[in-house]
Amino acid sequence: MTDISERPAGGAPADAATPRQTRKVAFASLVGTTVEWYDFYIYGTAAALVFPTVFFPDFSPAAGLLASLSTYAVGFAARPLGGMVFGHYGDRVGRKKMLVISLLAMGIATLAMGLVPGFAQIGILAPILVVGLRFVQGVAVGGEWGGAVLMAVEHAPPGKRGFYGSWPQIGSPLGLVLSTAAFSAVGFLPDEDFLAWGWRLPFLASALLIIVGLVVRLRIMESPVFAQMEAAGSTARMPVKDAITRHTRSVFGAAGAFVIINTVFYLVTVLGLSWATTHVGIPRGTFLGAVLVAAVVMCLTVPAFGALSDRLGRKPVFGAGAVLVALFAFPLFWLIESGSTPLLFLGIIVIMGIGHPLMYGPQAALYSEMFPPEVRYSGASLGYQIGGMLGGLVPLLASALLVAYDNAAWPMSALLAVIAVISLGSLLSIRARYADEVAS
Repeated sequence: MTDISERPAGGAPADAATPRQTRKVAFASLVGTTVEWYDFYIYGTAAALVFPTVFFPDFSPAAGLLASLSTYAVGFAARPLGGMVFGHYGDRVGRKKMLVISLLAMGIATLAMGLVPGFAQIGILAPILVVGLRFVQGVAVGGEWGGAVLMAVEHAPPGKRGFYGSWPQIGSPLGLVLSTAAFSAVGFLPDEDFLAWGWRLPFLASALLIIVGLVVRLRIMESPVFAQMEAAGSTARMPVKDAITRHTRSVFGAAGAFVIINTVFYLVTVLGLSWATTHVGIPRGTFLGAVLVAAVVMCLTVPAFGALSDRLGRKPVFGAGAVLVALFAFPLFWLIESGSTPLLFLGIIVIMGIGHPLMYGPQAALYSEMFPPEVRYSGASLGYQIGGMLGGLVPLLASALLVAYDNAAWPMSALLAVIAVISLGSLLSIRARYADEVAS
C-alpha cells in the first residue's frame, strides 16, 4: 500500500464541520493544551530549581537533583496509563468529554501541588504528596493530547490537516512561554523568599487558566468523525486492545519517532537549565530568557512546519528535524558551555525554535493518519505517550551521566545524537494509511 504520509492527504471534507467551526475547535484545542502544558512545565522548572532544596534538603546537591528528577519522571511514567484510559473512553464515548475531564484533573493536581508544605514542615510526607500529584498530572496530560489533536484534525478540511493539527501543538510552546514567564517573574525574588513561597505562585495561578480553558472547551462541538461513528453504531468495544493487537507496528513506530521530540525539549528546559546555572555559571534569568525567546519562535514555526507538511508530506518535514537535531547535538552544548549570552540564545533557538518544531508541527496529522477512526484516540495516544514516557526519562539518565562524568557536556550531546538517529529510524518505518478517513 502506498505510504500517503509522503504526500498531502486527500479525501472528502467532513459535512458537519464548517470553516467557522473548524477555526473555533482549533482555537479551543490550542487554549486547552496551553493550560495543560503550562501546568506540566512549571513542575519541570520547579524540579530543577526548587524541589532539591524544598523537598530533599538532606541530600547532596547532585543527589538532590537526581531525586527531584526522579519525581519529575513519575509524570512521564504515568502518561501511557492516561493514554490508555482516556483513549479507551475517547473512542467509546467521545473526544470532547475526555478533554474536559483531563483539564480538570490537571488543574486540581497543579493547584494542590502549590499548597504542599516542604520537607521541613511535614517530613517525608511532602515528597510523597508531590509524587502522587505528579502521577495525576501525568495521567491527565496522557489523555489530553490525543483528544485535542483529533478534535482539530477531524474537523479540518483535506489539504489543511497538518496546519490545523498543529494548533493544539502550539499549546506546548505557549505553555512553556507562560510557565517560563511565571518563573522569571518570581525568579527576581531574593533566594530565601523564592524558596519559601515565591515558587508556589505559578502553581496557584493555574486556577485562573483552568477556568478559562473549561469555558472555551465546553462550547465546542464533538468531532464529526466520532459523531458519525456513534450514529452508525461502529465504535469499537475495546479500542485500546484493538490498537495494540491490530496496529502494533504503528503504535511502536509512533512511540519511537516521538522519543527525540521529548528528549530535545526536556533535556534543554529541565536538565540543561540545572546544568547551565549550576556548573557553567549562567544566571538563571538569562537561561530562562533564552528558553522564553525560543518558545516564542516555536509558536510561529510549529504551524509553519505543520502547513509545510500539507505540501511536502509529513515524514520529510519530520525527518528533517531529526537530522538537524543529530547534527546539532554537540554544537548545542558547546555554545551553552561557552558562557556567551548571544551564543546561548543561538543554540537554544536553533534546537528548540527550528529542530523541535520541524518534528512537532506535522506530528498531529501524521499520527492521526496512522490509525482508523474507531481506534484513533487510543492508537495515537498510546504511541505518543509511550514515546513521551521514554523521552521524559532522558533527563534522569543524562543526570546520572553528569554525575558519573563530573558534569562533562559530551555525554548529554552523545545521548541526544543517538536518540535522534533511533527516532529517525522509527519514523522511516511508519506507514500512514488512513488520511482519506479522517474527515469522511
